[in-house]
This record gives sequence, C-alpha cells and structure tokens, in this order.
Amino acid sequence: MYLFTYVVPITGMIITGRLEVPGDFAETAHRIMGAELLYRFGLSCQFITSVCCIVLAMGLYMTVKPVNNSLALFAMLFRLAESTLGCAAGILSFVVLDLYLDAHSANAFNATQLSVLMDLFTGAPSIEFNVAMVLLGIGSILFFYLFLKSSYIPKVLSAWSLFASALFTLVSFAFLLFPQYSKILQFGWLPMGVAEISVGMWLLLKGVNLRTQGSGIRNSVAGFSL
Repeated sequence: MYLFTYVVPITGMIITGRLEVPGDFAETAHRIMGAELLYRFGLSCQFITSVCCIVLAMGLYMTVKPVNNSLALFAMLFRLAESTLGCAAGILSFVVLDLYLDAHSANAFNATQLSVLMDLFTGAPSIEFNVAMVLLGIGSILFFYLFLKSSYIPKVLSAWSLFASALFTLVSFAFLLFPQYSKILQFGWLPMGVAEISVGMWLLLKGVNLRTQGSGIRNSVAGFSL
C-alpha cells in the first residue's frame, strides 16, 4: 500500500496534467472533451489513492497496536481523516470537470468571471490537499514513533522516517501560511518520499521482525492476514 499510494496518484497527475492547459479554459475544455473517459480515470485515481491509504492505515494499526494500542488508534484516525479530505478534493475536481463539459454554464460567465471561478474551484482541492498532508504527517509521526519503540523494522529506518514525518508536517503547514514559497517548500517533502518508499520496500521484502515481540504481534498480524 505504501508503494501504491505513490504509483496511483502520480499516474493520475500525469494523465490530467497532459490534458490541462493552465490559464486557458477553452483549450483545456476542448482537450478534455476529446478524452473525457481518460480524464475521468485520472481524477478517479484520487479516490483509489484514498482507498489505498485506508487499507495502509489499517495495516499499520494492526502491526503496531501491541506496542501502544491508544497511540496506534490515534494515528489511524489521523490517516482516515486524511483519506476523507482526499475524497472531498476528488469531488471538487469532478465539479470542475462538469464545468468544463457544460457549455451552457461556461457561457453564463464572461471571461473574467470564468477565470476567477476556475481559480476558486481549482484552488480548493489544492488547499484540501495541503491540509490532508498535515494530517498524514501527524499520523506518520505516531506510527513511526511506535515503530521506533519496537524492533519491527531497523531503528535507523524508523528514526529517519520519524524525522521525515515531522519535517513533512511542518512543510505541509507552511504551504498554508506561505503559498508564495511553494516551489521551494516542496523540496521538504522529499525525505518523506524516501522514507515511505524505503519502509514500503522493507515491509514488502523483509516484513516485520516478530521474534523479539512475543505472541501479541504474531496473533495481531495473523488475524489481519486472515
């Protein structure tokens, strides 16, 4: 799921990005009308990503709850809130799509009004995304703190991921405060990408170390697998 939460949204952004022309409503609408199904699939990747995040949150919770069930549950709730906002942003994206496709609605506004309206609708998902990333970061801080307390994955990997999560949270919040510096701030997300992909690969290839944790985690993971 860690890997899917990167592959799926990147696929969606590539698809929608090839059809959207920033600042040109007419050309964007023309391109989308010529490939509506493909564009809808690109937007749907956002919902698929949210589903993957829910499954990921459940898997992480089941893994680390023997360490501290309350913190693990708290972390999962933050990740579920993130997924909920992701779905809301996806809904707004489909509202924008309807505006592109509905010629009568577009003709109801002059060029200036239409430009302002599109900026409003396209900016809202971006704001929701940044808020969702703050929630993601807090959830990851808690999950990786529990990984650090355990011996499920290497301590170095847990510590790096905890640091990356904290930085990710601060940078995501900074996006809301200083949007004019977004091009610079986005580099603060890179450590999180490295951390999540590394942890995802480790869990996929090595799994969690159950030998030092007794039977609690064994029964927990076994029950989730079933």
